[in-house]
Amino acid sequence: MNLLVVKANNRPADQAVSSKMYEAFIEEVTANNNVNVTTYDVYEENTPYIGQELFTGAFKLEAHEQLTDEEQQLFDAVQKARDLFTNADAVAFVFPLWNLTIPAKLQTFVDYVFSAGYTFKYDTEGNMVQLMPEKKIILLNARGGVYSAPELAPMEMAVNYMRTSFNGVLGMEIIDEVIIEGHNSQPDKAAEIIAEGIEKVKSVAKKLGN
Repeated sequence: MNLLVVKANNRPADQAVSSKMYEAFIEEVTANNNVNVTTYDVYEENTPYIGQELFTGAFKLEAHEQLTDEEQQLFDAVQKARDLFTNADAVAFVFPLWNLTIPAKLQTFVDYVFSAGYTFKYDTEGNMVQLMPEKKIILLNARGGVYSAPELAPMEMAVNYMRTSFNGVLGMEIIDEVIIEGHNSQPDKAAEIIAEGIEKVKSVAKKLGN
């Protein structure tokens, strides 16, 4: 199995639970000889935002015109992300909930791969056709509040966004999901909550490639 791990938090593991989840996951999965692991750290990679440069550059490429340095950097960044995503049998996203949603750097990665002509297309009747439904997705998320509670669930736009994007729209199967939540809102239980979640993360890693 070729596994791509998309890391979306650059805070150290002693300060960020999702970083702790990443370290636990990587430690377990790299010990599995049946899994080839590649990490894409959104904070280490050059990830320019998508904007007009992408569309201008696309028109230039069609006309065989020279790209500007800015346009070329964007196209190179998109191509690298897509090459890694294409080659992966499974993709594990490790990310926090920040301000009710995902980090902007992770959003940029999603923008690179959530694209017509790449992960989906439209047929002659205008229906959307999913192009990579065989790809497997793993979601590993940490959030300090208890967003599974009915009163907070509608506000949660991180895991819900990733579920909707990769499973709901792109048709990829979410084979595992671990959410560690409540460690900030319940500090007296934080150590227990985190420890239990980390064990679940390790269990997910151990199952891969079997």
